[in-house]
Amino acid sequence: MLILVGAFIVLASTLGGFMLAGGQPLVLLHVSEFVVILGVALGVLIIASPGHVLKEILHKTKSAITGKAATREEYTELLKLLYEIFMVGRRNGLIALEEHVMEPQKSSIFQRYPSILKHHERLEFLCNGLKPVIDGKIKPDQLEELMQAELMAKAKEAEHPVHILHLVGDSLPGIGIVAAVLGIINTMAAISEGPEKVGEKVAAALTGTLLGIFVAYGFVNPLANRVQFNNASDELCFKCIKQAVAGFAKGLAPLTAVEIARRSLDSSVQPGGAELEAAVKNLGTAK
Repeated sequence: MLILVGAFIVLASTLGGFMLAGGQPLVLLHVSEFVVILGVALGVLIIASPGHVLKEILHKTKSAITGKAATREEYTELLKLLYEIFMVGRRNGLIALEEHVMEPQKSSIFQRYPSILKHHERLEFLCNGLKPVIDGKIKPDQLEELMQAELMAKAKEAEHPVHILHLVGDSLPGIGIVAAVLGIINTMAAISEGPEKVGEKVAAALTGTLLGIFVAYGFVNPLANRVQFNNASDELCFKCIKQAVAGFAKGLAPLTAVEIARRSLDSSVQPGGAELEAAVKNLGTAK
């Protein structure tokens, strides 16, 4: 919701300052300028983006506006889940994890953590990391490299919408100039209609330049940065899973593997060591 608060402040400050200086907001409303600038910006977006990236931009934008990054409570839940899984594997053998990893939606362990189940990518990353451990197809030292490769691929893919949004944001001032030039052309064509008409058309042309710069630096580029921060939050979650699973595969005790994962987190979302130990102390090891 903070992104909506910020957008309101940007809009209110701009219009408020303009009105305090004696301006009339309706003077800024020129539909033709909106059509040129927003239409060209949309065209740039479509030209620059493959279909799957367009869908991802919509998804990331929606998440930035309505969603939020993983919280400290969610990370605590993730670490508790990892601890339970590792305890089952240690006490009952790695083969006991198969029923939980192959069908996590039906797993008695995963069902206790709905915040993990609802995030398909995190769930898939965790299960993909655990499957080689169960199968024993690769050595423990190789697992971390395998998960790191997947993590890097996810990080690179997540950056595509950010690059496109920055491209659109950087293009908008130039698009605003195009709209202004079109307005000046119209002004020159109407110069015989008198000063009042010329002044109106020049104002409309200048509005195009204003709108391009305003939308770029007030909305599009900040939105791209917010998407980038959300990507970093997702990457941190994947890194946490990787650290824990790789540590467990190397033979570390469940609590030690989870502690390594905890220490890899940012301080803003990192649960305390004593807090985590108390949280996992009485956890069951249901199959």
